[in-house]
Amino acid sequence: MFLRRLLPDAFTLTLLAVVLIATLLPASGQVAVVFEWITNLAIALLFFLHGAKLSRQAILAGAGHWRLHLLVFTCTFVLFPLLGLLLKPLMAPLIGNELYLGMLYLCALPATVQSAIAFTSLARGNIPAAICSAAASSLLGIFLTPLLVALLMGVEGDSGSTLDAIGKISLQLLLPFVLGQIAQRWIGGWVNRNKSWLKYVDQSSILLVVYTAFSAAVIGGLWQEVPLVTLLALVLACCVLLALALLLTHLQGKWLGFNQEDRITILFCGSKKSLATGVPMAQVLFAGSTIGVLILPLMLFHQIQLMVCAVLAQRYARRPEAEVIEARTAS
Repeated sequence: MFLRRLLPDAFTLTLLAVVLIATLLPASGQVAVVFEWITNLAIALLFFLHGAKLSRQAILAGAGHWRLHLLVFTCTFVLFPLLGLLLKPLMAPLIGNELYLGMLYLCALPATVQSAIAFTSLARGNIPAAICSAAASSLLGIFLTPLLVALLMGVEGDSGSTLDAIGKISLQLLLPFVLGQIAQRWIGGWVNRNKSWLKYVDQSSILLVVYTAFSAAVIGGLWQEVPLVTLLALVLACCVLLALALLLTHLQGKWLGFNQEDRITILFCGSKKSLATGVPMAQVLFAGSTIGVLILPLMLFHQIQLMVCAVLAQRYARRPEAEVIEARTAS
C-alpha cells in the first residue's frame, strides 16, 4: 500500500503519454490553431464547473479563521517567490536560465484546491479552513500571479501590459467561474452528483493544454534544450524547493501557536502549487513556443508534491484519536 502511493496515478501516466505523443506527433499549422480554440473552450468549461461545484456554505464556514488564511497566502505568494529568488545561485547554473524561469513561474502560482483539501481531510486537519483557504488562493492567483510573473520574470514590460494579462485571465478563467457560481443554484446539485465523471473535464482540459504547449515546444527544439541530465537536475531542484516549503510552513505554524489541526491545514495548503490553474494561465501569459519549457517544472513539482504529501497525510492520519481531540481544544 505504501509503495502504491508513491507510484504515479493514472492521470500522471496519461500526462506523460500526452507529452510522448506531442514529441512524436506534434500539432502544427492549421491543426495547431484548431487545438488552441478547443483548448480555450475546454479551459472556460473547466472553470465554469469549478464555480458550479464549489459550495459557498463550505467557504463561509472556514472564512473566519483569518490568521490561518493570511499565513497560507503569505506562504503561497510571498514565501515561494522569495525561495525562488534566493535559490537562483543554485538553480540557474544547475538547470539553465529557461527552466529557472519555469521555477519562478511555479513559485508565482496559487495553491491547489482539490488535493490540498483531500490531504487535509485524510490527515484530519481543519477541513472548513482548508476549503476556504484553497479556494481563496485560487481566486487571488488570477490577480496576483500575473503581477508576480511581471515582477519575478519580467515577462510584461509595463503596468499596462500586466493589467492586460490580468484582463485576459479574468475573461478566460474568472468570468466562467463567476457564471458557474451564479448557475450553482440550478446545476450545483447535478454537478456534485456527477463529479465522479465530470473530473474528466478537468483532466481533459489540462491534457489539451499540455499537448498544444509541448507540440509548439517540440517544434521549437525543446528536447534539444532539455537533455536527460538537465531533466534529472530539474527533479532535484523541485525536491529542494518542496522540502524548504514544507519545512518553513510547518515551522511557521508552530512558531505562531496554531494547534495541530490548523498546522496540518497550513502545511497542505501553503506548500502546494496548482497544475490545474498554472497550465491554463501559462497559455494566456506566455508565447506558444515557450510554454512547454515553462510548465515542465510545474509538471514535475506537481507529481513530487502529490507523492510526498500522500506520505505525510498518512503519517498524520495514524495519530491516536485522543491526540486529535486534544489538538482541537488547544489554543
